[in-house]
Amino acid sequence: MNILKKQSKFILGLISLIIITFISGCNDLAVLDPKGPVALQQKDLIMLSIGFMLFIVLVVFVLFTFMIVRYRERPENADYEPPQDEGSKVLELIWTAIPVLIVIALAVPTVKTIYALEEPPKAPSHKNPVVVHATSVDWKWIFTYPEENIETVNYLNIPEDRPILFKLTSADSMAALWIPQLGGQEYNMAGMETELYLQADEPGTYNGRNANFTGEGFAKQKFTVTAQTEEDYEQWVEEAQSARKLTQEKYNELMKKEIYTDELTFSSTHLEWVDHAKQADYAVKVRKGIDPEKDKQEENDSHHGSHH
Repeated sequence: MNILKKQSKFILGLISLIIITFISGCNDLAVLDPKGPVALQQKDLIMLSIGFMLFIVLVVFVLFTFMIVRYRERPENADYEPPQDEGSKVLELIWTAIPVLIVIALAVPTVKTIYALEEPPKAPSHKNPVVVHATSVDWKWIFTYPEENIETVNYLNIPEDRPILFKLTSADSMAALWIPQLGGQEYNMAGMETELYLQADEPGTYNGRNANFTGEGFAKQKFTVTAQTEEDYEQWVEEAQSARKLTQEKYNELMKKEIYTDELTFSSTHLEWVDHAKQADYAVKVRKGIDPEKDKQEENDSHHGSHH
């Protein structure tokens, strides 16, 4: 029994050390420092999963210690040979049912959270979401506010305590928009559009990035998110609407495959001439020196001609 107690204390001490080490480093983990309802739900799910798994590990180690101590070889049973049983249906059912129950216990809150996050955050549901088109380009981010007729590059301003509906697409390779303190990632893919609701509960500056590897510029494909009071946000919108207009020529420059970390503001958007969710090859044509508008017109003429 003394050996059992010593080993149990060792195992409990080891698990406690792991937990303390994990918790002490939480300040450096942005995903565990949520600043919005979406990130908070995801953090709760993460902590629930970690706690549940640590409990399972503890049970397994305790049972393991009990078995090796209780049934260890002793001088008085050195010649003991256990009976050869074919098996136990009860035990087989138990060790089959336990993993099934574990999966169910983790799956239920996970599925509930996933479906809950498909809708705008409930607290300020009386406020209409701010719609932002987030377009990834190797290696930069373009944010479009269609209702405000504003476009920014590599930075994003949002009002606090108000849902943000991101409409995500890509001009080229698949990326993933991720703002750890506001919520988990969602993929950006050329030729299609995905949606993501996020919200900041308080003013502040948060870091965002591409969370899907896309080559040499991936490490620098970052952006800043500034959550502002409603008054400050409205003032920024008014100032941004007096910025220079975005021309197609300038936008085509942004389509070039290069590392680009400058922050830009425009008082018009690229949605006037291209929607990457519908024109997946726009950036490819620009990089090849093909005029997308001329090429599109030729395709239309050819299509009409084939009908005639």
